[in-house]
Amino acid sequence: MIKQLSDIELISLYKKSKDPHIVGELYTRYTSFVFSICMKYLKNQTKSEDAVMQIFESMFQSLLIHTIETFKPWLYTVTKHYCFQILRSHAHTKEISIEHEYFSEIRMENDDGNHLQEKIALEEKMLLFEQQLEGLSKEQRLCIELFYVKKKCYKEISNETGFNLNQVKSYIQNGKRNLQIRVIQT
Repeated sequence: MIKQLSDIELISLYKKSKDPHIVGELYTRYTSFVFSICMKYLKNQTKSEDAVMQIFESMFQSLLIHTIETFKPWLYTVTKHYCFQILRSHAHTKEISIEHEYFSEIRMENDDGNHLQEKIALEEKMLLFEQQLEGLSKEQRLCIELFYVKKKCYKEISNETGFNLNQVKSYIQNGKRNLQIRVIQT
């Protein structure tokens, strides 16, 4: 009986019965569709397979909450947004921190294993970096520290500081540019 129902009829039935087999039918119908969208954005089979599972797992709640007029376009949007969320979170982990850029020329180990000179150079550069940060505006310094040092996302910074998202992005971008200018000048 379930197989003959339209997507919207299945969703309506699920809202009434909360029978997980109904979501299972939608999974059967749309697994390859969702997987192909995930592959388009994530470009990784394992991540795409995991994303498909997460998306359909979220369906148990999402179908109860949302009013869906046409399922396939709605599912496409949900899948696309989920992939973007993964890509954004992955981008944060791939961000090269300012500290890394700033200290990239330091060799942490030389041929004889003596680290004393490198440690002193690192401490000096850390002090210089902190001094350079002090030269930024209070807002830029705060946003840069939260983003690069504490690894917070734009939204978390916005919530913590009260700045809107555009301000947060602007303070980080301008602060980073100002830091680079100050480093070049020294």
